[in-house]
Formats: sequence, C-alpha cells, structure tokens
Amino acid sequence: MFRFEHPEYLYLLLLAPALLFLFIFSMIQKKKALKRFGYMPTLRRLMPDVSLKKQYYKFWALLTGVVLLVFIIARPQFGSKLETVKKQGVEVMVCLDVSNSMLSNDITPTRLDKSKQVLSKLVDNLKDDKIGLIVFAGDAFIQLPITSDYASAKMFLSSINPNMVPTQGTAIGAAINLAMRSFTPSETSEKTIVLITDGENHEDDALGATKAAAEKNIKVNVLGVGDPKGSPIPIGGNNAFLKDAQGKVVITQLNEDMCKEIALAGNGMYTRTDNTNSALKAIQNEINKMNKSDIESKVYSDYDEKYQVLAWIALFLLVLEFFIMDRKNRIFKKIKLFS
Repeated sequence: MFRFEHPEYLYLLLLAPALLFLFIFSMIQKKKALKRFGYMPTLRRLMPDVSLKKQYYKFWALLTGVVLLVFIIARPQFGSKLETVKKQGVEVMVCLDVSNSMLSNDITPTRLDKSKQVLSKLVDNLKDDKIGLIVFAGDAFIQLPITSDYASAKMFLSSINPNMVPTQGTAIGAAINLAMRSFTPSETSEKTIVLITDGENHEDDALGATKAAAEKNIKVNVLGVGDPKGSPIPIGGNNAFLKDAQGKVVITQLNEDMCKEIALAGNGMYTRTDNTNSALKAIQNEINKMNKSDIESKVYSDYDEKYQVLAWIALFLLVLEFFIMDRKNRIFKKIKLFS
C-alpha cells in the first residue's frame, strides 16, 4: 500500500505553476527589453555567446528539482507488513437510494447531495467500526464492501450519482437483502443497516426483507430524505422537470409512513433528514448505543521510506542547474562531431 506520511505538504505543488508563470513572464519581459534596443536578428549576432536554450534548461532543472523536493518532504512510503488487528466496534452497512427522485431539491442542495453530506460526516465520526456502502434504485449494487478504510469510503461516496444504477425505481427490499449478505460472516459484533431513502418503494417487499434482517438481530435504521408535501425532479439543469407518459410533471414525496414501517419492523429508529444535523446526531447515537465487540481489520503496520531515489535525482538536478550557464561554452562550441 502506497501513502504519503505528510500529504498536507503536497499543497506546495501549487508553487510549480506559480514558478512557471514567473518564468514565462520574465522571458517575455526580456524579449520586450531587447526589442527596444534594436532588430532581434542583429542583436543575436552581437551576442553570439548568449544561449536561450540554456535558460530553458536551467528553469526546467530547477522546477523539476522543486517538485521532487515537495514529494520528498511529503515522505512517500510503501506498506511492507500487513497485520490483522482486533478492535472494539460494530459493522454498519449503508443502503443509499440513488433513484431519480433523489435529485429533487426540496432539501438543499438536493436529496442525494444532502444524504452524501450526512454520510461523509458519519464516516468522520466512526473510530474502530466497519462500514460498507450499497447503492440502489430499481436494483441494488455493492459500492464498497464492508471495511475499516474510511478514506476509501469517502472516496467512493463522492462519486455516487443516479447513473450508477441502470434500472430506475426504488427496490428497498433488494438493498436490505444484499446488505444482510454483505456483513462479515465470521464477525460476532453487532450489525446495523442504515437505509437512506425517500421511501417511494415500487419494486419489492421491503417490509419482508426488513423482518428477515430483524430475525438475524440486524437493526434497520431509516433516514427519510425529502418533503412530504412533494417536489418536482429537475432534469438537464435548464429549469426542466421530469414528466410522466401523459406529459405531467412528476411530483416526488417523502413517504414517511413507509419509512416508519420499515424502521419499526427492523427494530430500529426513523428520523427525517433536513437542513440541520439532527439526523446525523440521531443515527450516531444509535450506533454508539450498540454493543461493541472484537472485529478484525487488515492494516499495514510498517512502512518503508521511498524518498531516497527522489532525493538523489533532486540533488543532481539542482547541482546541474547551478552549473548551467546562460552563455554557450566556447570549448564545446568548437567541437563539431558531424562536420
């Protein structure tokens, strides 16, 4: 596994475009200054030892050396030893609705974006727990297997959109069934499913799947997203809205009755997600109340430093930049290998 020990130093790479801009600006100013003295071809004959190419060589050697130095201080490392570590935690499988109705903006900025914000903060609050992610619409797919790699969880979360599931609809039952099969079989820790949806189930027996999860001591907690009053579904970004076969604008509503029934059947809790942090606090409290037990995680315990090669290259380039002169070398200029 590759990582940077201090990734915050990578922001210094922003120096590279700044240096490039300054170099280009200085070269333009030099050319303008020379043009004020006279005709360029004539001036070049008066300065036969000046080499423009070497000025570019000096700059690129310096710029490459600076970039390598930034990578060096960020400390690139490779994991060299994989260990199994036992921690006290629980397992959480998140089922996120990505149907078109989640594009409704009755919650700022949209139902889906708000759900992703809540999930991102939830991942930030986890410590020794495992988390997995399932996306569903007309069908359900595993987006992230159960893991304790929170960085990967947030990375996958950022890429979620309705196009990930080709079949539209809202198959809550399929998502819950898949979540039950996605927990670690050998783990004895408590398990919970967090269902995030607007509750418009049109595809399957969501309550039947939820009761099956409860029979396996898997709680199903539900976060309802949307407004019960309803809202149209924007499409195309041009103030256009999704319409049905009769040409009428589709109004999507939060089905709180369905969400509450699922939470009740799953021995969990229901809360509505709004523009506050109340839903996040509610689900976090439910997870904190669960009995934590030993769960195994694969982690890299030792890392080998890999900056040495970069350091030698950077040193060579910086020394080279120091010795490159702006003028042509008179000795080498007389050597003509192909004359």
